[in-house]
Amino acid sequence: MLRNAGKVVATKAGPWLTLSQRTFATQHHEVVDLDYTKFSPDNAKSSKPPLVICHGLFGSKQNWKSLARAFTKRLNTDVYTLDMRNHGDSPHNKVHTYNAMGDDLAAFLKKQGIDDSILMGHSMGGKAVMNMCLRDLNPVSKLIVVDMAPAVLPLSSDFGSYVKAMDEIQKANLTKRSDADKILAQTEPDIGIRQFLLTNLKKDEQTGLYKFRVPYDILGKSLGKMSDFMEEETQPFEKPTLFIAGGNSGYIKPEKNGPAIKRQFPHSSIKVIKGAGHWVPTPTPVHAEKPEEFVNVVTEFVGSQ
Repeated sequence: MLRNAGKVVATKAGPWLTLSQRTFATQHHEVVDLDYTKFSPDNAKSSKPPLVICHGLFGSKQNWKSLARAFTKRLNTDVYTLDMRNHGDSPHNKVHTYNAMGDDLAAFLKKQGIDDSILMGHSMGGKAVMNMCLRDLNPVSKLIVVDMAPAVLPLSSDFGSYVKAMDEIQKANLTKRSDADKILAQTEPDIGIRQFLLTNLKKDEQTGLYKFRVPYDILGKSLGKMSDFMEEETQPFEKPTLFIAGGNSGYIKPEKNGPAIKRQFPHSSIKVIKGAGHWVPTPTPVHAEKPEEFVNVVTEFVGSQ
């Protein structure tokens, strides 16, 4: 599917790719062909490196649509929003690790002929983009990591609860989305987060029943791996890097994580957005926290020398 919305070009994911770039010998997984949407400037083809955005756990490329349009206009460059493996319209695979996601991302850039890019990842996507950069799988001009530190960090127990609620919803054979929200409300009181999670719930046109498009069983079994970081020792990433932290979030604490960040990303800085939690960039209307400030911070960093 292709369309222009200042201009939006979406493609459909294919089956599998073989990654010819360097990977660790410890890896045993197939590389999946990531689904994406491309946003392009209205005026002319940009010669600047494109911005490639990777979402977090249970997210999708759709969560970034409004921000991608803003970045395309502000930066005058192409913006790609990706569906990571086991999310959105990308293929499902039982292996859900950061090495696998790093390989997927490198394969995507290679297939698109992108030999230089600016990468941005939120939460799970933040670790995925760091993984690819630290393993030097594809040239990157700048890196932006949103509310995730380069360290082994335990996930909030909320994610396990979400998986259980999803299973309950799926097994209930619901015909109304509102009924799914009622079940999820027993686990998550925040309506914004519920709406975010329920973007993964789709009606089957043949049966009329609501089913999750994400393989929540695979993701549930992989939650422990989402606490991990790098599987191997790597050289530092020497390009400019920006870490954006939510002031009310615990995933990046400059006083705690600063030394590890500088060691692995020596040309990095940390920007704390006060009043924002873990969902710093989330553009969905109900639980948008600081989207305008977020866009300004990213625009300033990308435009700097």
